[in-house]
Amino acid sequence: MKTFLICPVRGQDPAVTKTFVDRLEAEGFSVHWPPRDTDQVDQVGLRICRDNADVIEAADVVHIVWDGVSQGCLFDLGVAFALGKTIIPLQLPAPTDGKSFQNMITAWAAE
Repeated sequence: MKTFLICPVRGQDPAVTKTFVDRLEAEGFSVHWPPRDTDQVDQVGLRICRDNADVIEAADVVHIVWDGVSQGCLFDLGVAFALGKTIIPLQLPAPTDGKSFQNMITAWAAE
């Protein structure tokens, strides 16, 4: 089964998400991990977003590790939402009172 791991890339030590990749691969997933699998050389990020959107579309499911800050994660999350992908949160910020992306992701995953 193919998965795309939404996770922070810029300004993030890849070791933070590598443990999740290792676990998913041990579970039998073919993981697209952007720090490793998406060419990050892009002056403005448009090609990166398009490349990731193509891989998200081809994925069976989408896993997410979000730090509550990464805008790239929110972009990829929007692509997954628009494509109607099943989302599996692995790590999110603590829930909030009221509206927040972490609350929305949790509700979406429960559907």
